[in-house]
Amino acid sequence: MAAGSKLSLKFNLKGNGDSKAISKANKISEAQQYTLIAVFGASIFLGAAISLIIHFINQISFNATVIAAEDQTIVSLSDTIKNIGICTAPKGSTYTDDELRRCSPNDIDVSSVQGTLRSNILQNMAANVALNSVPKQDLSYCVNSSTGKNYTYGELNEFYSEAVSSGDTQTIAAATELIQICSALRVIPDALPGFRNEEALLSSLNRIFIMSNWEPEGLSPAGTYDEASFGNNLYTIPFQLSVDADAATTMLVLSNIERSIREFDVTRASIEWSSEAGLTLNSELTAYYTLPTAVTEETKTIKYGATDTSSTTDEGEEE
Repeated sequence: MAAGSKLSLKFNLKGNGDSKAISKANKISEAQQYTLIAVFGASIFLGAAISLIIHFINQISFNATVIAAEDQTIVSLSDTIKNIGICTAPKGSTYTDDELRRCSPNDIDVSSVQGTLRSNILQNMAANVALNSVPKQDLSYCVNSSTGKNYTYGELNEFYSEAVSSGDTQTIAAATELIQICSALRVIPDALPGFRNEEALLSSLNRIFIMSNWEPEGLSPAGTYDEASFGNNLYTIPFQLSVDADAATTMLVLSNIERSIREFDVTRASIEWSSEAGLTLNSELTAYYTLPTAVTEETKTIKYGATDTSSTTDEGEEE
C-alpha cells in the first residue's frame, strides 16, 4: 500500500505539471491569435490605405492630363484664329471669352492682322504684279467707269477700306468679293481649280486650240491615276491629246499649252512624221486640281488609368 501511495503521489504531481504546461500553452496560443488578428487587421488597413493612395494618385494624374489637354486645345484654337486672321491678336497667349465675343471678322481691317493668312491673300497675293498681268476677259464689272480701265489693286483696296470704315457688313462682303474677282486672285482658280471639273478643263484646252488656229481630232479622258501619290490634297485629271498637222501647227499647240497658266504635264508622247500626213503627235497629259482646305477638328479620348489615348478627326468649317 505504501508503495502504491507513493506511486499515486507521483502521478498527481505529474498531472499538476501538465496542467500548468497546458495553461501556458493556451495563453501563448491566445496571444499568438491576438497578434495574428492584429497583424491581419493592420495589413488590411495598410492595404486599404495603399489602394486609396494609388487611387488618389491616379485621379490627380488623370485630372492633370485632362487639364493639360484642355490647355493645349485652347492654345491650338487660339493659334488657328490668330494665324488665319479671323480676329486681331489676343492681349495674352490665348483669347479670352470677352475677346472672342467682341471679335467680328467682317469688321476687321486687313492692315490690323498683318502676317496672317487673310493678310497674305487679300494684300500680298491680290497685289501680285505677275499674277495681275494675266489679261482680264469677260469681266466688265471690273472696269472702272471713271477711268475706263480695269480696277487697280489700290482702287480695290480703297473700296475695301471705305467699306470697313462704314461698318456695313454687306458692303464689306461686296468689296471683298470684288477683290477676289477683279484682282490677281482671280487667276488662282484658273491655275489650280478647287474641284474636279473636266468640262472646264476641256474649255481651257479649246481656248488654247483656238489660239493655235487648230481643231483637234481627238480629245478624251484617259482614266484615273493614283491620286495619293501626288501628295496631300493634290489630284489629277489625265487626258489624251492627238495632233495631226504640219510641224509649225503642232509646235504652236505645244507652245501654247506650255504658256498656259494652268499646269499640264506630258506623261507620255510619240511623234510620227511622213511626207504625206505631216507630223502626228499622240500624247497623254495630266492636269491638276485641289480640294478646298478645311480646318480639321480632332476629338481625343483620355481614358482613366490608361497610358494611350485615342483620337478621331472631324472636318471643320472650310477656311
